[in-house]
Amino acid sequence: MICNQWYVILESKELKSKKPLRIKRFGQNMSVWRDENSHVCCIDDRCCHRGVSLACGKIIKGKLECPFHGFIYDKSGKVVMIPANGKNHAVPDSMKVKAYKTFEAYGLIWLWWGDDAKTTPEPFFFKELEQFSYSGIKDHWNVHYSRAIENQLDVVHVPFIHKSTIGRGNKTLVNGPKVVREGESLTFYVNNIEDDGKTVPLKPDEIVNYQSLFHLQFHYPNIWQNFISEKIRAFAAFVPVDEENTIVYIRYYQRLVKIPVLRELFNYLGKISSIVILRQDKRVVITQLPKKSALKMDERLIMGDKPIIEYRKHRQELIDLNTGSSE
Repeated sequence: MICNQWYVILESKELKSKKPLRIKRFGQNMSVWRDENSHVCCIDDRCCHRGVSLACGKIIKGKLECPFHGFIYDKSGKVVMIPANGKNHAVPDSMKVKAYKTFEAYGLIWLWWGDDAKTTPEPFFFKELEQFSYSGIKDHWNVHYSRAIENQLDVVHVPFIHKSTIGRGNKTLVNGPKVVREGESLTFYVNNIEDDGKTVPLKPDEIVNYQSLFHLQFHYPNIWQNFISEKIRAFAAFVPVDEENTIVYIRYYQRLVKIPVLRELFNYLGKISSIVILRQDKRVVITQLPKKSALKMDERLIMGDKPIIEYRKHRQELIDLNTGSSE
């Protein structure tokens, strides 16, 4: 994973206020809960005393109680009370586990994965989506998160995998695509057309007025949006579970329909469409080998794969910039 980044790890609705949740992210088991102010707390899910899962315990006045011997952990991961030693006994500083910084907004929960001293104030989000309503789904994919991300950067596969849905029209010839990198964002502009047997695909630099084309945007480390139209967007967060598993959160955003009952119906239909399209992708992506992508690997990429090529280059640059990180 790329170190020193804010990663979306959960949707807010998944974390209830009355009990802790055990999750696996970045190959690490974690306990997540809400304190008395509903702030999201996250620590390693392994008691420093006897190694049991802390998420099997319960929340006591905003702190987490180990189910085995009642040790009480605060949000910093420190044990603040050992019942067997008595309430007035000082707890050694060594009695602690790793804690993680979190941020919550837009119905999502982020976690800072990396050096706490390098934490940035607030994670990136496509804030214009605040003006939209949405419906969403969650799906588990048996691939590294980089493969799931690359599927959403792949403009070549659309007329084949999605022939019955968004790929109708047999637009197999790929002009470009044009890819623009700005900070930690990649925006790519798509112009797929039918192959008449005579037309030669345009190179990225040959595409004029590319800003007017259909486009998609990825922001590191793990969120993406598709500009379907001015009033309809698709959003995704690709959450790394471990080296071979990813949770994909897909949201269908729209601001076409605002009347409450009709809005919910429209959003529901958008969610159903998202499920169909996502499962078309999943059926093929989970067969890819190796399960994790890298800058240098045994694949023969073509011009139409430019968004994937740029993603791999940029991702490797970010890995190299962050000491102590790994792919």
